[in-house]
Amino acid sequence: MKLMIDLFSTDYGLMSLIVILLILVMAVFFTRLFMGKMKNVAQTPLE
Repeated sequence: MKLMIDLFSTDYGLMSLIVILLILVMAVFFTRLFMGKMKNVAQTPLE
């Protein structure tokens, strides 16, 4: 329980939470970006 209190009530806990959330958002964004690019490359015919 002390861990959760430190995570949400201290400045270093909140910054850690922000960094964790930012990394998760970036992972979702880059996964969708790369999957979309791979689909576009697979659909274009070779010349």
